[in-house]
Amino acid sequence: MPAIAAEPGEGGAADPRRRVPSTDALLRDERMRPAVDALGAPYVKAWLKGAQNAVRAGELAPTDIVDTVLAQLPDAPITSVRVINATGVLLHTNLGRAPLSEAAVRAVRVVAGATDVELDLATGRRGARGRGALDVLRAAVPGAEDAYLVNNGAAALALAATALTPAHSRAPGSIVIARGEMVEIGDGFRLPDLLESTGATLREVGTTNRVTAEDYARAVDETTAFILKVHPSNFVISGFTAGAGVHELRGLGVPVVADIGSGLLAPHPALPDEPSAAGMLGAGADLVTASGDKLLGGPQAGVVVGRADLIHAMRRHPLARAMRVDKLTLAAFEATVGGPRTPTVAALEADPRGLRARAERLAEALRGDGIDAVAVDSRATVGGGGAPGVELPSAAVSLPTRFAAPLRAVRPAVLGRVTEGRLLLDLRAVAEQHDEELELLVRAAR
Repeated sequence: MPAIAAEPGEGGAADPRRRVPSTDALLRDERMRPAVDALGAPYVKAWLKGAQNAVRAGELAPTDIVDTVLAQLPDAPITSVRVINATGVLLHTNLGRAPLSEAAVRAVRVVAGATDVELDLATGRRGARGRGALDVLRAAVPGAEDAYLVNNGAAALALAATALTPAHSRAPGSIVIARGEMVEIGDGFRLPDLLESTGATLREVGTTNRVTAEDYARAVDETTAFILKVHPSNFVISGFTAGAGVHELRGLGVPVVADIGSGLLAPHPALPDEPSAAGMLGAGADLVTASGDKLLGGPQAGVVVGRADLIHAMRRHPLARAMRVDKLTLAAFEATVGGPRTPTVAALEADPRGLRARAERLAEALRGDGIDAVAVDSRATVGGGGAPGVELPSAAVSLPTRFAAPLRAVRPAVLGRVTEGRLLLDLRAVAEQHDEELELLVRAAR
């Protein structure tokens, strides 16, 4: 280790600033070289300055700066923090929704450098972008003539509203939609505003709680671009209600676009009321749109499957360029759809008895260290705008609420939920291989 020069100070040797090693000397320390190479000097320097300030405040010994910083540096030069999702919400929007599978993570690493994203290596000429991702998507939804990907679910609907204007109309066509399906999609963004921003006109039919096929039929005319069916995936209306299914609208002479939101490609027995892409196409939808980072379990993307002519119109529209997905998303999506079971599906299919056994083991281990931990039954939800009202039996480790803030401060952070005066760490969205890490983090947060 090279000699470390002190910064000049004021007020004599007692001034703590004279004891602070210089930033340049710290960066030249041989122990810092791997971190500097991996994260970059500016990023490491910011962490060193924080440790230097701790020395000035008398909170850290000068000789401990390097070891302290090396212990705290993250794996990547980013501000985002890895979080263990123990909230019991499988697809937590604030936590990035679906966690990627290991297969998808490996796929992202493969294409992170130069890759044949738009090159046909056999001919040396330009190739079709995203062909692998689209191939596995078509295979997963056999009833689709074609498939397309954009950067999120809202983009898929906006592109459909823009590109599917009737050819005979000079102005944007109208979209027929049930009043009860004019939903807000989160963070103050509303579906009607999104669609109208494309220049389309919305023609509302029915009432908030009831709509019939006859309501749609009366609204369809020569200006109609398509009928839009939106699955209310983040709320439930019960009581005196009625709706018109896709199968009732298929013969009205205009395309039927179904936005299923949560992204199930095929029906799942745990969610019998959640619509799927295959199911909607089978019922007669001409086009289905969905999100890729919800129940599909992949990266953020807007999924479009259905009639080839409609998808061709969307693909060739100039706005499609602005909504194009990048090579990392394409790789992660292909590995998600064509690869092994995703963490989302694993969480959805978790055995409640196995979850309870895990909670018992964790709680017992923590009690052995003097921590007030108890295994309890819990209820988890899908979240992410999917399967509203559906609860999944789960199990959790119950802790005093004083653990909530310290667990958010450890790294990786741990996020649970406070219920009836206790902090619950629900295990349904926590992979079993993270149990030991979770235990250590709870101990560190005492």
